[in-house]
Amino acid sequence: MKNEKRSQLEFVILMAALMSIVALSIDALLPALPEIGEYLSSVNETENQKLITSIFLGLGFGQLVFGPLSDSFGRKPMVYFGFGVFIIASIICITTRNFEVMLFGRVLQGVGLSSPRTMSIAIVRDSYEGDHMAKILSVVTMTFILVPVIAPMLGQFLLGHFGWQSIFIVNLIFGSFIMLWFWRRQPETLHKEYQKTFRLAIFKSGAITFFRIKSAVIYTLLSGLATGSFMVYLSTSQQIFQVQYDLGDMFPYIFASLAVTIGLATFLNSAIVMRFGMWNLVNIALLVFVINSLTYVIIFWSGINPPIEILILFLMLQFASVAFLFGNYRALAMQPMGHIAGVGSALNGFISTIMAVPIANYIGSFVKTSVLPLFIGFFVTGIIGLVLFYSVKKPIRTNYKTA
Repeated sequence: MKNEKRSQLEFVILMAALMSIVALSIDALLPALPEIGEYLSSVNETENQKLITSIFLGLGFGQLVFGPLSDSFGRKPMVYFGFGVFIIASIICITTRNFEVMLFGRVLQGVGLSSPRTMSIAIVRDSYEGDHMAKILSVVTMTFILVPVIAPMLGQFLLGHFGWQSIFIVNLIFGSFIMLWFWRRQPETLHKEYQKTFRLAIFKSGAITFFRIKSAVIYTLLSGLATGSFMVYLSTSQQIFQVQYDLGDMFPYIFASLAVTIGLATFLNSAIVMRFGMWNLVNIALLVFVINSLTYVIIFWSGINPPIEILILFLMLQFASVAFLFGNYRALAMQPMGHIAGVGSALNGFISTIMAVPIANYIGSFVKTSVLPLFIGFFVTGIIGLVLFYSVKKPIRTNYKTA
């Protein structure tokens, strides 16, 4: 980017803010799941998990639309259109008294939010390459992590004082502020030489190109495994801490502490990725992910939950390793796709998210009276991840940025 350091900082924060609308829509709702489920007469507590996983379903499908369109019409128009869809979906969620309609509204919210989420990544790819791109994505992710730190506490405050509907209203107000900032300060980043005349064949040709790049496909599958593992935790965290451990109002603070761990690990990744490289950091993080989960499974195979302090320690180690995986997986997948950044980002996000939803729903269905199934799921996805990771040739390192 042709910007000085100050504007680069603003760029990073703005890209993180675009992503944070997604995080706020997911994490602020966590403390309200029992109340919403009761209001909508849901069947049971595990059914309420779908209020979280359904938004990811929309996130996955929406990217297939907005990614290819952005390669023709630009990144900024797609962000505006997606937020318009999010507004309509939020109104549906606020006004319905039917659980199935709420799920539809959450899916539609995900469709709308898939645009700022996908476009933020495409904008970063338009502007940077190689390890420098990984560094920027890590910083963006770290800033984005600040939202999950405060979102459950904000959600609990709004729930206690204004009702669960106010959570959706605050999301709309926050998103509107970000859209105004984005409109005023962010220029279009789609390079003229990469802009394509819109036709359906663009997506077909982009998809064919994507699936011919083995590394892009493999790192996308790896992203799906990592996202699925983390989504299980997101969808079951309220049940684990408030039901299994009966921690009640402490849930937002525990959730925040784990989010801080992810943020600090992501910051560390951004600080050292230029020195050690994406591939090397992913290699170490995957090994830690597998070893930590296997250790938990062996020690607590009986299914009896450990003291909360021990569980938090294991989760901190698990998600610290996840933090090193998220940004680096995405950067490794996007690296060879500069000429199809929109379609590439869309397919990367779609495949990884669609993979993650059934993984989260399946593993989450076993997390009822014990945390053990969560770590068994971590271990299995980690082993599969290692096999896939070692099937790809180590990439040649680059650490430059584009103008």
